[in-house]
Amino acid sequence: AIDRMYLNGYVPSLQSGGGVVYFMKEHLGARVPSTMMVAPMSERFVNAIERFVATEGLDLVTFKKGQRKDDVAQEYLASFTREEGVLFVGKAQEKASVFRTEKRRNTDGSTYPWIYRSTTPVNHYYFYLVDRDFGPLFIKFCSYFPYAVKVCLNGHEWLKRQLTQRGIAYEPLDNGIRATDHAARVQRIANTLDAPKIDAVFRKWLRRLPHPFTAAHRAAGYRYQLSILQAEFALTQVLDRPRTGRDFFEEVMR
Repeated sequence: AIDRMYLNGYVPSLQSGGGVVYFMKEHLGARVPSTMMVAPMSERFVNAIERFVATEGLDLVTFKKGQRKDDVAQEYLASFTREEGVLFVGKAQEKASVFRTEKRRNTDGSTYPWIYRSTTPVNHYYFYLVDRDFGPLFIKFCSYFPYAVKVCLNGHEWLKRQLTQRGIAYEPLDNGIRATDHAARVQRIANTLDAPKIDAVFRKWLRRLPHPFTAAHRAAGYRYQLSILQAEFALTQVLDRPRTGRDFFEEVMR
């Protein structure tokens, strides 16, 4: 089955300097493109996140250096009683790939702005969620243009919820299925987790959470796409006797 998946969310047409310049000219009205033009967008986005936190009555947690974010999420998850919703919003300063502007000179001495990619630490906002079908997951937004996104979800959590919704009995592991009398059916269900389902849950929460791009921008095609950053796949082998385990690992080494 699919286990943990870590995904990139990105706007394809904003991955190059030329695409950024076009966006600034056509959609921000810039006569001379400069990354200063996106500062109001970033400010509006951060303000929208803060309003969302206040309106929903959520905690805004500033992660400390070295703090395990999953431990914080588990504490909130333990007291969460609803079928789905936002657990809390986390905030952390992390390095991000962004666009910046520098002044360059022509041969005649005149200057012009040049937009280039750079890496800099900026605030990122983590939306820790519980989804009806996927269980716990998080969506992370970079607060600086072009507002890169990361999505982390777990296919085993999705599978457990599908089994529960269908009334199929199983014995769970922390991250997997230990036993069931319906193994073939469980496998068939596991095989149905695919790209459209993952994309659908991402779109679902994009509609509910603060969004850095306006409706007009999205209508013009500035929409997020997903790609796989990291994927883990699991074949859960349950070894019921110590000798079985030793035999398995000896065969693997051979």
